Amino acid sequence: MTVTGLADRLPAVLPDLPEHPDYSRILAVFNRATGPLRAKDVCEALDHKLLPKNVEGTRAKLKRLVKLGILTEVDTGSFARKR
Repeated sequence: MTVTGLADRLPAVLPDLPEHPDYSRILAVFNRATGPLRAKDVCEALDHKLLPKNVEGTRAKLKRLVKLGILTEVDTGSFARKR
């Protein structure tokens, strides 16, 4: 089997991220994290004020990253990088 024959079996690196700049910043937070994070933790790491609209907006972005297969929801409201 050749290397090109194996290439189609390798997983894609990452799907395209949504346009909003917070997505790449969120991934940077998870790259530094040693365990699962909640939306509030991510807001704090991004220096967003802990207002309900910011926490809920961040939670929505985390859920979208779960749907894209980048993050996983390990417990309700607790997110981690897929390994």
